Parts: sequence; structure tokens; C-alpha cells
Amino acid sequence: MKGAVATDVEAGGLHGRMYTSRAGTAGPPEAGSAVPPGAAEGLPATVVLIHGIGVSHRYLARLHRVLARTVDTVSLDLPGFGSTPHPDRQLTVADHGAFIHDVLDRAGVGRRVLVGHSMGAQFVLEAALQRPDQVPHVVLMGPVVDVRNRTVLRQMLALSKDALMFETPGSNAVVFSDYLRCGPGWYLKQLRVMMNYRTEDNIRRLNTPVMILRGESDPIATGEWCRILARRAPAGKLVEIPGCGHVVQHTGTAQVADAISAFTGLPGSDATQQTLNRG
Repeated sequence: MKGAVATDVEAGGLHGRMYTSRAGTAGPPEAGSAVPPGAAEGLPATVVLIHGIGVSHRYLARLHRVLARTVDTVSLDLPGFGSTPHPDRQLTVADHGAFIHDVLDRAGVGRRVLVGHSMGAQFVLEAALQRPDQVPHVVLMGPVVDVRNRTVLRQMLALSKDALMFETPGSNAVVFSDYLRCGPGWYLKQLRVMMNYRTEDNIRRLNTPVMILRGESDPIATGEWCRILARRAPAGKLVEIPGCGHVVQHTGTAQVADAISAFTGLPGSDATQQTLNRG
């Protein structure tokens, strides 16, 4: 990832990779970015981006670069994903949550805003429940698994629909090349874990402010499912990004970054602030 420092990390015998950017090191703003210069003073924490099943930091790279213009930003490749070695055992969602905190602790990261996509939303939810005092805000992007689609077949059909109808060739290329790197063995092990985790129950215990964020056309994290999560969270809010599918952080980067900034205390665009107020 351009502009980020890559570091191999280890905790509890598990290995991952961390990509770290200090605020202001990501280069000039891209066209259409809604994140204002100098906004970092409003966020007393590091933003930590966590990928979903089968993928890696690569499909979070655009969001990482935009956020890093104004706030310290970290992306993690969790054990078995990206180019990290596969663990010799199946890992639970709680194992991933603990790994996230352990490697951030070792890196000297203090308070941390956790942002997870897809299965990564499960990881950051669990991590926030483990250490609520260290996590001032949580963002669940495209969270899984929709209670009405809790079968592998329905998940695969929704994924196919998203890839064919709502993603760009670029986002599909990143996602499916990472699936190949992950390999079917580790993917299937983690798929069982993902399907069995009850996001809709665990979010009831999360007193930390949480934003449920989805692409408006996402067939995986559907609108009704995300509304259920926002209602069940003690401090939940729903934001939808128009014109985007499941990989909303890649196809709607500026809007996602602005929504995160506004939710966590950084100034955002007027349009996004109005969206947050309506949610």
C-alpha cells in the first residue's frame, strides 16, 4: 500500500501484517474527496480497518489513503489472509478480536476506532465487546450474516449478484484475486465461523456508539438487515451510500470516509452530515 509502513506482526503464535500511515502522509487529496484538510484534531484515536473473509487490506486501500490524510490509520491483514501464513487451527471471531487488540497494543496504538467490513464487522464487534474502554466508536460496513439469508447457498447467490450487478471490474479484481490467495481450505474454515456468529444478538451488548454503513444496493447486507442491527444496538445509527454495492469502501470511498469522519467527530461534508442526522 503506497505511503504506508508494512510490518509483520505476531501474537499468540498467530501471524499477520500491519499497514500504518501517520496523518498527513497519504499525499494530495483525490478528486471528489470529502475529507477536509486539518480535520485530525477532532479524533483522539487511530482508525483501524479490518477486512472480511477471504480478502485483505487491498480492498480497503482507497479508504485507508483518504482517511490517512487527516488521522493516523492502520489496516491489518489477519492470520491466514492476504500473504500471511495459514494458522494450524480454526480461529473463532473472538480469536480474531483478541489478535487485533494484541498487535495494536504491541505497536503502541492507544484508543482505536474499529472499522470492519463484511465478516470484518463481526471481528470488530467482538473486539469492541472485549475492550470497550479502548474503542470510542465502531463502524460496521456491510455487516453479515443476514438472518433471512443464513445459508451458504444464499450467501453465495447474494455475492454473485453483487459482483455481477453492483461492483466495478476493479473491485471484483481485487476481491477475487484475494480469494485465490486465501485458498479454499482456509476460506471454508472461516466461512463456518462466519455463518455461526450471531451479529444480531451480540450487538445488543455493545454500548459503544456504532454506525451501520452499507451500500444502498448491497444484496449481502440488505437494508432491512442493517435496520435490525441499528435498532438493536443501544447506540446505533444507519448510513446508506447511494449507488454502491457490498464493497462500498472501494466504490464509494469519499462518501464512506466522510461518513466515518462525521460519525467519529471529524467534520464531514454537508451532504453526509444531513444523511447522519436523518439516520
